[in-house]
Parts: sequence; C-alpha cells; structure tokens
Amino acid sequence: MSIDLPGRAGSCWTVDRSTFRHPSLQASLHAETVVVGAGIVGLTTALRLREQGHEVAVIEALDVGGQVTGRSTAKITTQHRLIYHQLIELRGRELAQDYADANKAGCDLVRSWVEQYAITCDFEDRDAFVYTQDQARRDEIAAEARAAQSLGMDAAILSRAPLPFKTAAALRFPGQAQFNPAKYLDGLAKAFIECGGLLFERSRARLIDEASRWRVVTDNGNVHAENVVVATNMTVKSPLGMARRTQPRMHIAMAFRTDDVRLLDGMFISLEEPSRSLRMGRDPDGSLLIVLGPRFNTGQDGDVASRFRELETWVRRHFEVGDTAWRWCNEDYDTSDRIAYVGEPDPEKAPGFYIATGFNAWGISNGTAAGMLIGDLILGRQSRWKALYDPKRSAPDDFHHDGKSQSILTSVEDIAVGHGGVIEKGAEKIAVCRDSRGELHVLSAKCTHKGCTLTWNNADLTWDCPCHGSIFSADGSVIHGPAKDPLPQATL
Repeated sequence: MSIDLPGRAGSCWTVDRSTFRHPSLQASLHAETVVVGAGIVGLTTALRLREQGHEVAVIEALDVGGQVTGRSTAKITTQHRLIYHQLIELRGRELAQDYADANKAGCDLVRSWVEQYAITCDFEDRDAFVYTQDQARRDEIAAEARAAQSLGMDAAILSRAPLPFKTAAALRFPGQAQFNPAKYLDGLAKAFIECGGLLFERSRARLIDEASRWRVVTDNGNVHAENVVVATNMTVKSPLGMARRTQPRMHIAMAFRTDDVRLLDGMFISLEEPSRSLRMGRDPDGSLLIVLGPRFNTGQDGDVASRFRELETWVRRHFEVGDTAWRWCNEDYDTSDRIAYVGEPDPEKAPGFYIATGFNAWGISNGTAAGMLIGDLILGRQSRWKALYDPKRSAPDDFHHDGKSQSILTSVEDIAVGHGGVIEKGAEKIAVCRDSRGELHVLSAKCTHKGCTLTWNNADLTWDCPCHGSIFSADGSVIHGPAKDPLPQATL
C-alpha cells in the first residue's frame, strides 16, 4: 500500500539498531515474576528485579523497543509542560513533591544505567524549555517556575526561548537529557539477559489467568510465576478495568534532514495548542530536526494524513530544513489528573498482579519510575510513590469518551488505492482496504477488545479503535492492545 505523504513511514529511532535480537517462547517455564511487555516500564522492572537476584521472564508481543517507547520523542526530563502548579493546586504539595521526586529518580536511573551498562544510545545532556508565543500567558510560565522551585527544582524564567522565531516567554529546566529510546531499550535487554534474565520476543500473551500461580499463555509456551506485571501501554488484562479510566490519544511526529547540528540547542514544547514538541536527533544518514504535532483521540480523526501536511507546512515556515526523512504516529493514554496508574489494582483479590498505564506522554521518566516502584513492591520494600501512582484512586466517570468510526462509506468503489473504509452489510461492519495493486483486503471492522467499529488511519495505514485505542495493521494483526486477538477475515 502507499499514501502520498512526505518521508518514510516509521520511527527514526528504530532504523539503526544492533542485530541483537531474542527468541520466541517455545516451552513452559517458571519464574518468580513474569513481565508482559518489553517497553521502558517492563524492562526497567525486569532489570531492577534481576539486579537483586530475582527470577524474571519477559515476554514481548512484537519487538523490544519497537512500540510506544521506540516512537516517543525520548526526552529524559522532569519538565512536563506545565504540571507542578496544577498538581499543587489540585492534589496538594506533598503529592506534587512525590511526583517531582519520582520523575527525577527516573531520570537519574536512566543516566546511571547508560553509564553502568555502557549503553550506546546517543545520550546527550540538554536543557528543556516550555515556551509561549502569547504575552498573556507569561503569568502561567511564572507560576510554574515558582511551583517547580518550591519543590526543589532548578527552574528559570526567560524573556524568550532560544528558537528561530518570536516567543513571549519560556521556562527553562537545565540539566535534562535526550537519547535514542530504541537503542536504550536494546541496552537494557542486553544487560538483563547478561544478568541471567529470560526475554522472549514475538510471544504475544493470549491469556493471563490464575492457576496455582499466575499463568501467562502464549501460542507456543506458558510462563508460571508468583507475580505478573502487565506493562503493555494499555493493560491487556487487569482486575480493575483501566480502559474507561483513561483516554487513548495519538500524536504525529516528523523528522527533517538538516546539516546544522546546532539548529536547536535544547528540547522544546509549546504551551499553546496545537502543541509543538521539538528536539534534535540523528539516524544513520545524519542529523534530524524532530517535531511532534498536536494530539487527537485515537480513531476519532478521519484524516490523519492532513495533520502531517499541516505540520510540515509549519516546520518549513519556521525552520530551514531539508527533505522530510521520517513520519510516524504514536499512542499514549491520558488520565484525569495527569498521573499514571501503577501498582496492584486489587491486592486482596489479585495479589501479585501489577499494572502500569496512563503516562500522559511523559513515559520516559514516569515509566522508569513506574518500573522502580513495581520492583520495590514485588521485593516487599516501602515506597512513597505507592500512593502517588495508586491505580485504585478515584477517577471521574465522565473523563473517557468513546468515539464512532470515521470511515463509514457507502460503496467499495469509494476506496482508492492505499486507502480503507468501513462498509455496512446489514448489521455487520466490514473493514476494507485497497493495496497498491488494487486488491482488496477484507476484515471484520469490529475491534476484538469490546466490539467498537474501527477507523481507517490513512497515514499509518492501520485500523484504529475510537473507543479504547487498540490498533491493528492492515492485515488485521494486533499492533497495540488492549485487544489481544487479530481481526478475523470477512466477506463482502
């Protein structure tokens, strides 16, 4: 299939990786803990436990670092746009301090492990900036600076951001960092295995249940363990449902060629909407300007491709860059209070069952802190962060909003090459896409999680769920949960 968009589809982080890969699970085994998902939460948890001599097995449905973590902007920072003033006002100073401390600890652990395990991941120190182009919002910048300073963080107000276009004010956090997240996770995986851990790729968890111990079932093998950690962006199973306590949302990213390695000196995010997140990076062919576009609810936009065109126009208006090298979408889950759900959802009915989800686009520091917390809980250690991330805390009933398919068409003839749509056949909804040869691929349009009708993503060429965020490839295989099963074949 093809779509007329600039750049190569895919994340710039995953192209230049080592050949160090992992087998799939082909037998049944036992471990003290089984971790489902080899992203930043899963591998942080696994390595922390293994460093203490704990028996750990990790299973990954696809490839290490190839999903959400490997498609992030990979800013290692405690600056999460404007958050600390809001946390103090809504949740109190003590909890805001815990959030600041947890994320600083996460950033510090990343830095420490890069050095300790000699992980080659383009780790670089960078300052982080929030900027505004609106003079009327300078007070918000000042309030955030005061809040951050009161929590012990180094934060400074600038009259303008060091950007090649006009800004009204900026908030600067010095001493932050950036890296290639896929290479970092490859490094964690290598360290984990060298410490005696077991890691299996291409081993999707089809069933998680409780026998004499927790059991995770894959197509070709099972893992039995005292503890199970579900670290799959959105939980594929949980004793306390998370799908309606979070909101799935997506953002787009593009990477542009540049010969100017100093085009940006720092990492930047706009205060205004549509949001713009900016940083420098690289791939095997040279330096890149990496820019994120605005967020939107997964599966609730019928023309994602237009967002890429709008973002490219904005970038070329503000920066002198070369060709568009890469473009991709990434997904995350938001929570009502901007704090992730991490820990045991139901320690009485489901002891030893741990989850982590809802990172609100700040999963590098928060995800590392989540792995640290889960590791401590499994090892029986006390942690101040347990209450901060408590997955049992109350959540408003009206936060989550299901959407409807944006791809309903009246005829297959309306589907052009490289595009897809949903055809209604009586009460049945049929997902149809047309490949570059003009051939049709026909699947059920019903999400295998809860049955919502899917939307065609005309940029990533995927089927996206507008209710709970599951994403399927054009052939129906699962890319992101909470769905575990592929879309079945259908007939027109």
